[in-house]
Amino acid sequence: MKNMMLPVRSFNRRKLGLYSVLCILSVLTVLFAACDKKDNPTPEKNLYGNAARPAWTAPANPDPSISMTAVIAVQKLEGITIPDSVVSANDVLAAFSGETCLGIAKYEEGLFFLYIASPVTGNPSSVTLRYYSAHYKNLFEAKDAFRFINDDHLGTIAEPFKPAFVVAK
Repeated sequence: MKNMMLPVRSFNRRKLGLYSVLCILSVLTVLFAACDKKDNPTPEKNLYGNAARPAWTAPANPDPSISMTAVIAVQKLEGITIPDSVVSANDVLAAFSGETCLGIAKYEEGLFFLYIASPVTGNPSSVTLRYYSAHYKNLFEAKDAFRFINDDHLGTIAEPFKPAFVVAK
């Protein structure tokens, strides 16, 4: 029997060289893109901090005749729409008048249910919201305060109040 060798196909060096150059360029493109992302962080990376969970406390003896409620959805932090999976029962949302806590919200199925009561006789003029995200380990404040209106309801389950939050200073 004769030596049964398969014929060796000739290759085109020009094609092989072009293929090698394209492979190298592809690898370099991926590497530079990865480096660029590290140097230019995404806006979401600005949301991360190292803040501890705040120990806010609701008023011990609020005046129940001066109160309002709110149903709140947290969706925007620093102008970025965050995924629903980021907000959890480990987060804390509270209402404040100045530095006085007027109420701490209860988290249920993606919404915060907030009872806002005045700790003293007389209406607080405005209410600000503060939000702690366990995911981002950071404290946020609502961009805008809202007016306290006795016996009012801000937001509903069908249409919750959606304040925009920014990183607290």
